[in-house]
Amino acid sequence: MKVIPRPRRWYVPLTGMIFFILLSIHVSCSDRDDDVTTDESADPPSETGAIADFVYQLTNYPDGQLDELAKAPQDLAIIDLSSDGGEHYFTLEEIATLKKSGKKVLAYFSMGTNETYRPEYEAVVKAGLQLNHWEDWPDEYFVKYWEPAWWELAVKGRVDQAIAAGFDGVYLDIPNAYEEIDLDLVPGENRESLAKKMVAQIIDISEYAKGKSPGFWIFPQNSPELRRYEGYTEAIDGLGVEDLFFMDTDVPCTEDWCAENLANVLALQEAGKIILAVDYADKPENKVYACERYAMYGFAGYVSVVALDRVMLPCGT
Repeated sequence: MKVIPRPRRWYVPLTGMIFFILLSIHVSCSDRDDDVTTDESADPPSETGAIADFVYQLTNYPDGQLDELAKAPQDLAIIDLSSDGGEHYFTLEEIATLKKSGKKVLAYFSMGTNETYRPEYEAVVKAGLQLNHWEDWPDEYFVKYWEPAWWELAVKGRVDQAIAAGFDGVYLDIPNAYEEIDLDLVPGENRESLAKKMVAQIIDISEYAKGKSPGFWIFPQNSPELRRYEGYTEAIDGLGVEDLFFMDTDVPCTEDWCAENLANVLALQEAGKIILAVDYADKPENKVYACERYAMYGFAGYVSVVALDRVMLPCGT
């Protein structure tokens, strides 16, 4: 089975546990509410509040099936659109069987990169949408995600596939592409303009998907700072966020941006959005620590391995 490289945001080497003490001081109510341009009084999504925990697996489905995920006790599952990262899409019957276990199911795909193993790869290249290579991930290239051709060649079809297969929503990776694109390749753009165009893409996905399937969930992964742009908070139902407490692997998140991330995540939670937090830890004491933080902040949490290639037990098990 093809191994699907999983995009991630954070790569800064970090050390020390003292940050966790400082973090509780840093994240105050003023941190959560500052400089927000979205409607923080928006109604919460209708059912997401019932999500207490989740399971997240993007590759290595045994025999291409979802039986192990169906047996997992979590409330929600995040899986790839397909069993192999290519054209072997999960079917309506397969997703229905998984949902019979009591889970909501989100379909993972990248909205900010062109992955060499995806069926759309060559068409995206031929359309002139591909930009710089993401050096941390050998099969990842950033794209001109604001161009209509990206929507037509990749995103629209993926959303349609998720709806047709019976997924409850989509889990949208690499919104942080706006930070990683080589500006020399996009004359006239800057980080601010690219951030606004990423938000516009998220809004477009939300409006299109909910227009076809009312109640369909939109969960971007990472980049919680995008909440500061008009329309973002209203467009999403929740946020997936990696590495709030530990990075790859068992490395405490201690930089200033760690506290900023948590403050932005908490602001979205206060706006009624469900938070799906995933950390990467092997040491038992770190798993316990992350789970304690999820409980303290009221996040749905999951501690796993970086490859996301297996089912892990939920917190408290």
